[in-house]
Amino acid sequence: MHLCRRDFMPNKQSTILASARRTLEMEGNALLQLAQCVDSRFEEVVRTILRCKGRLIITGIGKSGNIAQKIVATLVSTGQPAVFMHAADAIHGDLGTIQKHDVVLCISKSGDSPEIKVLAPLVKSMGNKLIGMVSNEKSFLAKHSDYLLHTPTAKEACPNNLAPTVSTTLQLAMGDALAVALMEQRGFGAGDFARVHPGGALGKKLYTRVNDLLGSDAAPQVTPSSSIKQVIVEISSKRLGATAVIDKGKLAGVITDGDIRRMLGGKNDLAKTKAADIMGRSPKTIEGNALAVEAFHLLEKFNITTLVVMQDGKYKGIIHLHDILKEGIF
Repeated sequence: MHLCRRDFMPNKQSTILASARRTLEMEGNALLQLAQCVDSRFEEVVRTILRCKGRLIITGIGKSGNIAQKIVATLVSTGQPAVFMHAADAIHGDLGTIQKHDVVLCISKSGDSPEIKVLAPLVKSMGNKLIGMVSNEKSFLAKHSDYLLHTPTAKEACPNNLAPTVSTTLQLAMGDALAVALMEQRGFGAGDFARVHPGGALGKKLYTRVNDLLGSDAAPQVTPSSSIKQVIVEISSKRLGATAVIDKGKLAGVITDGDIRRMLGGKNDLAKTKAADIMGRSPKTIEGNALAVEAFHLLEKFNITTLVVMQDGKYKGIIHLHDILKEGIF
């Protein structure tokens, strides 16, 4: 009897999944170990950066250099002036990046690469404080650093224990911990975040307010005595799916197109029915100066599509879910 070749082949899918899970477990366990390594030395680094009158220059080579660039991106977006300087380029002219009041953070797994051995003494000779992020606490970088961020030595997920995987994950996580600690110490809030993230959906979430989304014809309104025909015309013309009911300048209720459909499905005498007869008397409202993201969360919470917009107790208009989605906030 001849068997197909595939009968002798291992389950490739199971092998792939096992590999992925093994990698993630190794990195997860290493991160837990890293958390235990964060001590008073980390506090010293944070306080040094907070006292710094210049910028944080972050340098590294190879994969550590790539991690350094990502940490720089995180820091500058959260209020910390930071610049990336490639360790190899630094000793070939880019050392001029470092100014008098800057602090230098050098990232290296081994702490003994040739470029680091040249760069570290040069930084010290310029009078700048040097922070080393390194796994080997007995390395050249560790011994020549003023402050140390220790990322513990861990086996790489690579089957040959060569490709930086677990080690770079630890470096990246340490950078995130540093950025968050600096944010919290500075009291860097949502308003500050919006200032440096004005573009894209993220920026819009942080600065777009309900008033910004109200159109010139976004204030449909009828009176309690308005006829059903008048209500339908007002809702249709403004195309917001609802209208406010205003009584002597004050908000009395709201009528949605759903209210209209329910009324038409009933036994109401349309000729005698008025707005007051079908309006909802406890409409959901929001202030015009509230963030648009707050409006979205209210719509989601109550499973509705429109909110009545108020300003200082006065009716200002109606905002629809589509107005928020169209703006690209979500």
